[in-house]
Amino acid sequence: MEFNEEYFDAGLYRMGTRCEKWDLCRQEHGEGALPMWVADMDFPSPPAVQQAILNRAAHPTYGYTEPLADDAQALIDFWQRRHGLTIAREEIQLLPCVVTGLKTVIHALTAPGDGVMILSPVYGPFRMSVEATGRTLVDVKLRHGDDGRYELDFDAMEAALRGGAKLLMLCNPHNPVSRCWTRDELQELLALTERYGVPVVSDEIHADFVFAPHVFTPVLSLTDRNVISLCAASKTFNLAGLQQAACLCKDGVIREKLRKQLESAGVTSGNIFALEATRAAYREGDAWLDGLLAYLRGNIAALERAVAEQLPRAVLTPMEATYLGWLDLRAYGYTTEELMARSAAAGVVFTSGTFFGAETGEGFLRVNIGCPRRHIPEAIRRLAAALNPDA
Repeated sequence: MEFNEEYFDAGLYRMGTRCEKWDLCRQEHGEGALPMWVADMDFPSPPAVQQAILNRAAHPTYGYTEPLADDAQALIDFWQRRHGLTIAREEIQLLPCVVTGLKTVIHALTAPGDGVMILSPVYGPFRMSVEATGRTLVDVKLRHGDDGRYELDFDAMEAALRGGAKLLMLCNPHNPVSRCWTRDELQELLALTERYGVPVVSDEIHADFVFAPHVFTPVLSLTDRNVISLCAASKTFNLAGLQQAACLCKDGVIREKLRKQLESAGVTSGNIFALEATRAAYREGDAWLDGLLAYLRGNIAALERAVAEQLPRAVLTPMEATYLGWLDLRAYGYTTEELMARSAAAGVVFTSGTFFGAETGEGFLRVNIGCPRRHIPEAIRRLAAALNPDA
């Protein structure tokens, strides 16, 4: 099978599958609503994944299932092949999802009331995980340039560390601002946290969506100390409903703390179908993923064209990574609440910018372009009509 433009253009019909992205959206906003929000993709998962699930489903018993060495090996080989990271089996702990990993790290490495630093705007569950665990949110804002590109603010980060922050939560690549942090940026960040003895947990779920000339740098390729990486096949291969992720940690002391925390909370992973699907994706999904990345590059260009033509006052953050566009609409003079209401009324649904930061996301929308290309200009056309009702 060729995973070319024709393959991804076809997309797939998802209504009636209890699909959060489509079924929930249309229940709330009507049959014609076009969902460009929650971060999953409207493409079939790799054929090998479906076949692996079908093969296992054909056996008529679904009892207790044990992750085995080949589950870890599939992850090890994939990360070595795609990102040059060497990881050992004992350095891998399976999890139900990355957010479980974030909360586990917070519980294991900090105490109630401790400061936990996030870099906003950032994926909403970063903030929610800090608040849900009774820690103190330390919100350091990324620097935002006139061209829409974001940078790390090392001075503000150091001030937060001097103020007593006990953990830094990093998004690498960064959702929603589409940044692929460079090797130099990450080295400077890790040198800073090392000076203060503060661990870093890095959400690397979007690692596979980085577009040339940018190159993804795993944090574990830079240091073995005081660093945890959280990853999953779920974003890459559209497996989020199967609930499997992994915690990677080379630091034995931290790894033991995480193990004890997971054990005390009764967190286990070994979903019978998730194991089959993830193993198949990591082993046999490369050609599909290469085709997807080529298609997404075309989608980025389509989004850039549509925004330039139909929303001339908007600023689209340069998309170095992820399939999520970060759209600055502040020049149109609407609050985020108004943007969401107007766009939904016009038949298109995005993710609210304030989900990623009450202040840093005000006036922004996040656009999911993990969809057939034809949806992108139509979504922006509907948004433009919502913002320019008299045009």
